Amino acid sequence: MALARGITSVEALLDRLGITPQPPLPAMAANFPLRVPHSFVDRMEPGNIDDPLLRQVLPVAAENTRQPDYSRDPLGEQHAMPAPGVLHKYPGRALLTLTGACAVHCRYCFRRHFPYSEANPLGSGRHEAIDYLRSHPDIGELILSGGDPLSLPDSRLSGLAEQLAGIPHLHTLRIHTRLPIVLPERVDDLLLDWLSNLPQRLVIVLHCNHPNEIDMPVKTAMQSLRQAGAMLLNQSVLLHKINDDADTLVRLSEALLAAGIMPYYLHQLDRVQGAAHFAVADTDARALMDAIHSRLPGYLVPRLVRELPDYPGKFPLWPGP
Repeated sequence: MALARGITSVEALLDRLGITPQPPLPAMAANFPLRVPHSFVDRMEPGNIDDPLLRQVLPVAAENTRQPDYSRDPLGEQHAMPAPGVLHKYPGRALLTLTGACAVHCRYCFRRHFPYSEANPLGSGRHEAIDYLRSHPDIGELILSGGDPLSLPDSRLSGLAEQLAGIPHLHTLRIHTRLPIVLPERVDDLLLDWLSNLPQRLVIVLHCNHPNEIDMPVKTAMQSLRQAGAMLLNQSVLLHKINDDADTLVRLSEALLAAGIMPYYLHQLDRVQGAAHFAVADTDARALMDAIHSRLPGYLVPRLVRELPDYPGKFPLWPGP
């Protein structure tokens, strides 16, 4: 499977792109190793160490610099877990961390230190997680997250879907995934079959940060997901030297629209240890929003937000005070 054949060596990745000399592997990367699918590497510019897709996945020495206002659990998720793998932070919805596996290891990932082995709702805590959802009729929307839930086999996902179908108050199933972007061949007949038979409303929130991530195979995969009944939204992370300029953000929104995906959120970086070099100041972020708002129709302008541990939703950052 293409998911298992991803590149896991910095040397192999840079050799594939013809980049020399090669920087040494940072020590921190040993606990969060490189992983990237070949199809995503194909969208990178050969010879360009500053390629915006490469910068998202390449370990760099700055990851070893500890920042006093960054932490291993920046959103306080481990304090909002009433059952294994169940995050219940917001009214009306809950989230399952189904797996720690991903097709791509984004260096800014806010769950790069998450204890997935202790928070697995598909393992020994499966009945506890399902019982929690069943006993809380106020939960109308369930979010499948991870890691990336679509890194799991369809047999496991469809089995979970059958269990969730027996919970009458779950009216919406939301899947947060980057896989159809970085590995569009994951959208195959098996996936589409169980998605199209869900009794709940289906929302798929994709994660795309740069217009170069969207090619024809991605567009084809998005068309298939829409035909399966999914509403497609996108959330991006604002990343220094990757998408923190107005031209890139405008092109991203336009590329998303061409692929049938609506811009949803533009997140300020979650302050996870090892990712500070990606941060963009709030003042600069608001200036970018002013610029793209003047160039795009309102429905293509994402909401600039930050997630805070104790705030009952995403905290809006634009328009500013």
